[in-house]
Amino acid sequence: MTRSKPKSSTTLAIAILATSLLAAPALAAGKHGKGHGHAAAADIGAPGKPEAVTRTIEVTMFDNYYEPENLTVKEGETVRFIVRNKGEFVHEFNIATPEMHLAHAPEMEMMVEHGVLEPDRINWDAAKKMQATMGHGMHDEANSLLLEPGKSGEIVWRMPKHATLQFACNVPGHYGAGMHGDLSLTH
Repeated sequence: MTRSKPKSSTTLAIAILATSLLAAPALAAGKHGKGHGHAAAADIGAPGKPEAVTRTIEVTMFDNYYEPENLTVKEGETVRFIVRNKGEFVHEFNIATPEMHLAHAPEMEMMVEHGVLEPDRINWDAAKKMQATMGHGMHDEANSLLLEPGKSGEIVWRMPKHATLQFACNVPGHYGAGMHGDLSLTH
């Protein structure tokens, strides 16, 4: 499936803002738990050891899609993901099940509501304030990167066996705009 590229960054920004505003009341009650909804989930893999990496996969994030759009890895394989944000907005690369992404959405919405996530930057002062008042305020998970435009990061991840995984951006409105892909496991 080919993802459509936005006609302009303004069009995408309006769509994301509208989605966020419409979803805010329903998502505001979400709880922010350790693991971004992952704590009680099925095995999604684990942080890998750099010396166990068998290959490196480069992923580029744009404003409503990833390149490549889908990935195939071996069960149990340890992969280094090098992720670059070439979009105009903050984006996330998060490895989880589809259900976990759904559970993570309210947490990301809370970050927007508290001013931590702005369209094109992470407000670290707001993150510190949210951390002090609520006990959480930023990502600190091995399966997830949250990157500002022009930034890059790395995840070393040991793949599980028999899981249905996706990589996705859970910034409000981004998943719905098509910013997710299948992470298929082979034997």
